[in-house]
Amino acid sequence: MPNPNPEMLTVTELARETGITARAIRFYESKGLLKPKRAGTTRVYTHRERGRLQLILRGKRLGFTLTDIGEYLDLYDADPTQQDQIALLLEKVNVRIQELEAQKTDLEVSLKELSNVRDQARMALATKPKRAVG
Repeated sequence: MPNPNPEMLTVTELARETGITARAIRFYESKGLLKPKRAGTTRVYTHRERGRLQLILRGKRLGFTLTDIGEYLDLYDADPTQQDQIALLLEKVNVRIQELEAQKTDLEVSLKELSNVRDQARMALATKPKRAVG
């Protein structure tokens, strides 16, 4: 049955639209990141909450904590010019880039070590005589 008010979605409809579970949406709500309205006993999510959820999901994809995301969303509500929000975003993004660069360096070192081990193992196999079957 189509939704009579496409501006308002139930948790099930929002979950379907975003590709996450209703449980995840309720979790974000319990953390104060989403604040749905009520239509009787049913939670309904407005265009605003859908946008907030997209920001939450993007923040999670980029590796931000829920605390970081919450701070960002709080500024979104408090500052109509969004200057504070943009400044905080820039600060958090710079920190996250530094963290990822450090992880990248660590991964490159690990890959080099693993390549060396693989090369040594191949050489060891190539120089050992084959076992006779039989």
